[in-house]
Amino acid sequence: MADEIHNQQHVLADPGTLRPLPLQGATRTSRWLRAAALLVHLYTASGAVLAFLIVMAAVRGNVLQALWFGLIALVIDGTDGWLARRFHVSQILPWFDGRRLDDIVDYLTYVFAPLLLLWAGGYLPAGSNGIMLVAVCLLASGYQFCRVDAKTEDHFFLGFPSYWNVIAFYIIVFKLAPVAVAAILLACSILVFVPIRYLYPSRTVAFRPLTLVLTALWLVMYALILQEMPAPSPLLMDFSLFYLLYYAALSLYLTYQARHLTAR
Repeated sequence: MADEIHNQQHVLADPGTLRPLPLQGATRTSRWLRAAALLVHLYTASGAVLAFLIVMAAVRGNVLQALWFGLIALVIDGTDGWLARRFHVSQILPWFDGRRLDDIVDYLTYVFAPLLLLWAGGYLPAGSNGIMLVAVCLLASGYQFCRVDAKTEDHFFLGFPSYWNVIAFYIIVFKLAPVAVAAILLACSILVFVPIRYLYPSRTVAFRPLTLVLTALWLVMYALILQEMPAPSPLLMDFSLFYLLYYAALSLYLTYQARHLTAR
């Protein structure tokens, strides 16, 4: 920020005297940047409110509304990082840890709220078995969120990145039986500990343009499926699964590629 204001001093010089004009314009710019940075953090934090709304909708039995709130949370999480980098938030507000805020919000919207939605909607095995299954997912994701290498330096997620919100969406729209749900949740909980390098859709460099386009299309399909609930088009649902296959296949390929290069 000091360099930025210093540069603005030269830009705002009086052309007749070459003396710097008062820094009122620079101060206004600096205030605008701080306000923009705070708004970016507020944008991220709004995900916590959405998590609360998802829980409220789940408790009231309004599954469709909960999924709509989940979609909004996905859009926010997919764009807040770009906004933070665009407005240099970490440099302008170095005293505020935006990454910690993002992790807190992600745990609420990606883990806690969707698992509660599955429990409240009766999609889990009945009784203590369902509660134990939720506990396994919560604990596995808690471990994953606290790993210092959970996000690699080259922008991958190491281990299953706790996409329980996406899993909950497909469990609900495909109306999966509790036995199938239990198998999926247990498998994904185990994958948290398997060092597969999963795509970070907005940041992984390899195939990034294609990934961004397919991610945007998937979000549109997510909305269209919700719009057609409770009987969405089977073709639309199948097309939405293509993105999951792309995501998993490319993650496995890039994991293999990275290990092959390391071995060489």
